[in-house]
Amino acid sequence: MPVFDLAKRIIGGEELSFLGDRRAAFVCQDTNAYILLPGFCDVHVHFREPGFSYKESIASGARAAAHGGYTAVCTMPNLNPVPDSVAHLRAQQELIDRDACIAVYPYAAISVGERGEQLSDMEALAAAGAIAFSDDGQGVQDAGLMREAMQRAKALGKLIAAHCEDRSLLHGGYVHDGVYAAAHGHRGICSKSEWAQLERDLSLVEQTGCAYHVCHVSTKESIRLIREAKRAGLDVSCETAPHYLLLDENDLQEDGRFKMNPPLRAREDREALLEGLFDGTIDMIATDHAPHSAEEKARGLAGSAFGIVGLETAFPLLYTGLVLPGHVSLETLVDKLSAAPRRRFGIPAGRDCAIWDFNARYTIDPRDFLSLGRATPFAGTAVQGRCLLTVHGENIVYEENLIG
Repeated sequence: MPVFDLAKRIIGGEELSFLGDRRAAFVCQDTNAYILLPGFCDVHVHFREPGFSYKESIASGARAAAHGGYTAVCTMPNLNPVPDSVAHLRAQQELIDRDACIAVYPYAAISVGERGEQLSDMEALAAAGAIAFSDDGQGVQDAGLMREAMQRAKALGKLIAAHCEDRSLLHGGYVHDGVYAAAHGHRGICSKSEWAQLERDLSLVEQTGCAYHVCHVSTKESIRLIREAKRAGLDVSCETAPHYLLLDENDLQEDGRFKMNPPLRAREDREALLEGLFDGTIDMIATDHAPHSAEEKARGLAGSAFGIVGLETAFPLLYTGLVLPGHVSLETLVDKLSAAPRRRFGIPAGRDCAIWDFNARYTIDPRDFLSLGRATPFAGTAVQGRCLLTVHGENIVYEENLIG
């Protein structure tokens, strides 16, 4: 069946089985085998608008997401203005309604201006449509403020999505405080800066009963703490990103495209993350898609902005690096990218899906990205699996140019 005929059946409402139901719809055309996957959902992206649209706009970010098979994303609140009031959130929502080709759900800030000094009007923001609350990029440094935020989020039935980072432990670091930093004279970010604040927050979760989600987990200690919290019955979930599962400090190069926060950690951290993925400690995979301008990423490890892009490469990288070698099943990977984040954040799937050519082999080239950002540590990496067409609602939101 031609791929566009399949798309018409989807949009027309005809029932189709796909991998999200532990079944697959394979479509053959010439020598290609296509597979229908549910639309992916990323609960941690940065679309930079309003305030920084030169890095990424909502329109370009949504197109990049669709290119990667994503049909729903949650956008973090480190914007200008910060969505810490109903007026600011509505301004962002107007841009989303106008420009997004997929479902985009905005976070609201926990604190005013993400400064960690005064809580935002969480009740009004929840009523205005915030998907959850986060001070991503900053973290809430004051334990009392975080406790109050958790109590209010609990009453509202909303998640707190925590960027765990004790800023008193950073000491100007920008790569992992490990062997690479020592060998190359770089300032390191210690693992404790992540897990110490996580440990604090888990104690607060136990006290408040808040639903709590841990962003971009990167250390072995964090995995241990989250595993123990789940065994104790706390309402805790977590995410990690493809780069933390596939790379570590041994892969670092003196290039800004290898700089992200948290940084690439030690090999034993990556191994602990993989174990956490296998045993279910890690609930989902998010990209932390964080585009910057070329100039902002051209200053080496020390001077470049934190952040890499990931929406357009996540599935091919994980399919090639984890599924094909037999580390995880395709069903498990799809669950981590689609069903699990939707369950946790209450995001509907509808008939959203994407058609993939699993036989396609190619090399990642940032010039092919639809994102305005180009910085990825995976440039030049050989992968397998190409998104041919993405359907959101009743619309084809991405189609591969080579399809006839």
